[in-house]
Amino acid sequence: MALSVFDLFKIGIGPSSSHTVGPMRAARNFAQNLHTRGLFPSLARLSIHLYGSLAETGAGHRTDMGIMLGLMGEAPDTVDPAAIPGLMQQVHGSGHLSVCGRHRIPFQPGRVFSARIRPMPEHPNGMRFMAFDAQGRSLLDERYVSIGGGFIRALDSIDTDETVPAHEPMPYPFATGNELMAQCSRHGLSIAQLMMANETVLRPPEAVRTGVLHIARVMDDAIDRGCGLQSPLADDILPGGLKVRRRAPALYRQLLHTPRNNDDVMFAMDWVNLYAMAVNEENAASGRVVTAPTNGASGLLPAVLRYYRRFVPGWSEDGVVDFLLTAAAIGFLYKKNASISGAEVGCQGEVGVACSMAAAGLTAVQGGTVAQIENAAEIGMEHNLGLTCDPVGGLVQIPCIERNAMGGNKAINASRLALHGDGRHHVSLDNVIETMRQTGADMKSKYKETSRGGLAVNVVEC
Repeated sequence: MALSVFDLFKIGIGPSSSHTVGPMRAARNFAQNLHTRGLFPSLARLSIHLYGSLAETGAGHRTDMGIMLGLMGEAPDTVDPAAIPGLMQQVHGSGHLSVCGRHRIPFQPGRVFSARIRPMPEHPNGMRFMAFDAQGRSLLDERYVSIGGGFIRALDSIDTDETVPAHEPMPYPFATGNELMAQCSRHGLSIAQLMMANETVLRPPEAVRTGVLHIARVMDDAIDRGCGLQSPLADDILPGGLKVRRRAPALYRQLLHTPRNNDDVMFAMDWVNLYAMAVNEENAASGRVVTAPTNGASGLLPAVLRYYRRFVPGWSEDGVVDFLLTAAAIGFLYKKNASISGAEVGCQGEVGVACSMAAAGLTAVQGGTVAQIENAAEIGMEHNLGLTCDPVGGLVQIPCIERNAMGGNKAINASRLALHGDGRHHVSLDNVIETMRQTGADMKSKYKETSRGGLAVNVVEC
């Protein structure tokens, strides 16, 4: 295991981990490098090229916003979402941007940003940041790729602390599902216990527990905000031009005032739909969410986790920790052996992976064996294979919001199927991860976050 649970579950802003959070982190690193190299006195102009999927859907995913915030020195996990509109208005209104809050330069987004539809060879999500002095001489030229889930990779020789981390060796390393199960069997550990032992190489056990519970609270807060519990959202139109109205606040009020009918076997499903849509509507409005494992899929795990807390008897905070640690272990396998980038493998790498992770976490907290957990994770992905990423208008709204609701209920069903079995099954988790990778490689680029196929071209924008 090369990652920590805190690498996978990042606290950030919407609407996209790969198109907003990743570019924000890259831009912030570029700005910091300008500062540390003492280049501010000479800095007169910036030019930013976006490549591939970032060029094609960056406007809808608010890539420009993320990059401008990063250049200002803002970080995804600490920026105040309520302050973002004012910061953007400041740039657009004044025609200037303060790099790292220290050096003010002319900045006209329409001139600074340019699109390069052909992707970089390294990845479909590419960025190039160029700084010039008043005479047009190059001061600094850096390239980055945003590889999904808010992770970035710096190309060439770039100073950065923002790339995929390389942690100290863990006591129980694993690179495949089979290795994970073998480690658990050999040492008599559950997946959550194994993950906790690995995490304590990086920080004390209580700090791990506190940090994981903080992630859970941020997820819960996103549900509550999306339901309108912290501010009235009933008439909110999501940004971007599609005029999509938030549905979660009205649905919350409807469910809250509907007496429970014990004969209604779909009662819990309605609430899971609500929880998932509430988070993804927050994400679409650039609110605070957790990449789980991406922003486009950020509603699925919180919905299933809230389902556990509300509808599964005997829930506990220890169970919440076990849920997220188990889910993270499954997420690591996809990150290492396939992808969590919609631009690389379609939405099977986002909602599909989140469904697999949530199914595993829910199975763990309901007493499932390691084999049953692996089976649940496999089921969760097997029935998302081939899922395309075709956002209408390049926005993380249609079909993304409803897709999280569907995926949440699918994860619950995958867990139930696995718990009714004994863990023995024909298709292994490793098999389905490799199949997902191959399917993504075979998928045409127009179905991979470019808005050139599927619903994106068959729905009239109005």
